[in-house]
Amino acid sequence: METKPLNIFYEEPDPDRWVPFDRYPRRAIRRLIRGKQRPGGVAMVAINLMEGLKRLGIPYRFNDYGYIKKHPEEIACIIGKPHILFEKKWLNPIIFGAGIYSHPIECPDLFGRYPNVRYVLVPGEWMRKMFEPYYQQKVLAWPAGIDTELWKPSSGEKRTDFLIYDKTHGRHNTAILEPTLALLRKNNLSFTIIRYGGYTQQQLLQGLNNCKAVIFMSESETQGLGYQQILATNTPILAWDRAGYWLDPYYYPHKVKFAPVSSVPYWDERCGVKFTSAADIEEKLGIFLGSLSNFKPRDYILENLTLERCARKYLDIYNTVAAELK
Repeated sequence: METKPLNIFYEEPDPDRWVPFDRYPRRAIRRLIRGKQRPGGVAMVAINLMEGLKRLGIPYRFNDYGYIKKHPEEIACIIGKPHILFEKKWLNPIIFGAGIYSHPIECPDLFGRYPNVRYVLVPGEWMRKMFEPYYQQKVLAWPAGIDTELWKPSSGEKRTDFLIYDKTHGRHNTAILEPTLALLRKNNLSFTIIRYGGYTQQQLLQGLNNCKAVIFMSESETQGLGYQQILATNTPILAWDRAGYWLDPYYYPHKVKFAPVSSVPYWDERCGVKFTSAADIEEKLGIFLGSLSNFKPRDYILENLTLERCARKYLDIYNTVAAELK
């Protein structure tokens, strides 16, 4: 059966700043000065979905507002960001997400204000649980896929014991980063550090080509594309997964107190070992090193998070909405 093209929408917010329509010359000037902008994590959700659909042979349209306006009966797939929903008049049934706001208190009456929204998608299970009291069964966890052709194992010699992927922004240096570095030095384990927001894709690939394993340090991840790209290269991870409260300073503790979160929301025993704090890292490091040759993290990604598998999961949600509309 021929599949109708999906209507996919994604835009970064770029409002006028000083005078009407000044966003257009500002955009051109930014590009001249900074070059082509690298897509961020949320943009990669849309990019990876479209690439997955392409590999499956599923057609789609991208940001074709003219078409969707003329066909109000067709489903609009608004990947993000939320201003696309809020600032435009939609008559179409909508699948909204996964690149939306961080918490439903930003729009607790979403389904009252926008009754044509059929489902809200969020990147992972702990986030779904955080949204569930507000959106009930209308919120689903859906992850973006990983390009396993780009992120794949290397055959070169690995001379460094660990690459440390640091996404702590300095907030947890004393509590976890410094004790980890001290432990590695104590055990004569070599390491390099790469910091979130300060590397290119090629630099991360190069670092992975040279290391035997990764220590992943992040306060929490809604999906965690970065660590999943690492797993796709078949590099095992010793992951700091502190659980506890969601610590986004905009929300915590005065607006939202939710627990537990996860730093590695997509994971099983093939991926590596998790530790919770400086108190158990030494024990978990020993377990991790003793099992290093047994981990098979790429197998986990191939079974769960390829571009094709995640695009198929999205298509299943789309088909569910289409069936409900009949």
